Amino acid sequence: MSSSPDVLVVGGGPGGAASAFWLAKAGADVRLVEKKRYPRDKTCGDGLTPRAVKQLIDMGFDLDADDVHRISGLRAYAGDLTLELPWPRHTIYPTWGATLRRADLDMQVAALAAAQGATVDDGVEARAVVADGRLVGVDLVVDGAVERITPRVVVVADGSLSRFGRALGTHRRRDFPYGLAVRGYYASPNSRDGFLESQLDIRDREGRSMPGYGWVFPMGDGTVNVGVGVISSFKGWKEVNTSKVQDAYLAQLPDHWAIGPDSELVAPTGGKLPMAFSVGPKAGENWMLVGDAAGAVNPFNGEGIDYAYETGRLAASYVVEELADPGSGRLRAYARAIEDEYGAYHRVARAFVIAIGNPTLMRALTRVGLRSRPLMEWALKVMANLLEPDEVGMQERVYRAIERVVAVGPDPVIRS
Repeated sequence: MSSSPDVLVVGGGPGGAASAFWLAKAGADVRLVEKKRYPRDKTCGDGLTPRAVKQLIDMGFDLDADDVHRISGLRAYAGDLTLELPWPRHTIYPTWGATLRRADLDMQVAALAAAQGATVDDGVEARAVVADGRLVGVDLVVDGAVERITPRVVVVADGSLSRFGRALGTHRRRDFPYGLAVRGYYASPNSRDGFLESQLDIRDREGRSMPGYGWVFPMGDGTVNVGVGVISSFKGWKEVNTSKVQDAYLAQLPDHWAIGPDSELVAPTGGKLPMAFSVGPKAGENWMLVGDAAGAVNPFNGEGIDYAYETGRLAASYVVEELADPGSGRLRAYARAIEDEYGAYHRVARAFVIAIGNPTLMRALTRVGLRSRPLMEWALKVMANLLEPDEVGMQERVYRAIERVVAVGPDPVIRS
């Protein structure tokens, strides 16, 4: 391979590795560079929904390995109410999810890309070279040494902070939701539990409701991933200390996790999450954004891995078309495809995020919902984006309903 590949992928997480995999599988000359060394950790819940599992299956990932813990569904709490919901049956997606540490997952998916023929280099920092507003090259930095290359296309997959993307002029829409999350690892005798657990009514140390959710994800290896996420849809969210919210959440976890003062194995770490595809533009003349770099995080539940895999795969298909017909504008067509695929869903999600910014309304929604199993089963399908193709039109009706709730407050929900 030449030092300047046809395609450079910047970032070796889910979006970047998926892009490299599908590009290499299609026969493209592709090089992936990752700034850190594998295996590298990532602040994440480590959960894989059926959407993410589907993408891994398609890439030939070994989901029967010992470090993959299968998940049957979601256990949801709000106050003293509890409901266990299996993943819904679907014509496309499997009826199970999984947990797997990102340090292992990302390295293994990058290895799948390499097996398809991609060149994968870790410990390499990529810096955009921009002239007159155009990406004209990329400097690759290894131990202080700089190599300049001129790929035909660059796939930007360097995460939520995306220094590479910002150098190209990308920015986050300030009117779209943003998330703050923190997680840690804890020893637990119940780490082989088959359900992800979500607390829909989290509080800070003073007992105030926080718009967001807490989670416990069993890892199957004697540990659990415990964290909280707070959404930027309420007044004063910037002053929230997520570490203190995490402490309060740990203090009221159900007894079956048996987490005490000595259970902490890895100190909690935090991260910021642009959501609802809030970062743009998604593509330029010779580059495109995927995964967290594009804000591809679901505001309903904070999941981003599945959308990283999906946008990485989608981007690869448009890059292949552009390589075959240079100057055809296929990269910018990718941005339109993102809107067609996810636009309606994320309008619903943004409205929902506004709704839960009202703690009183959030309590009403969760307490009413958890008393109705059919309603919660349907809500799980919506929140995990597992609607059947013929159900997708329901999103617009949900959108209008949530808008009405946001406008008038919680009383109509309570009376329903």
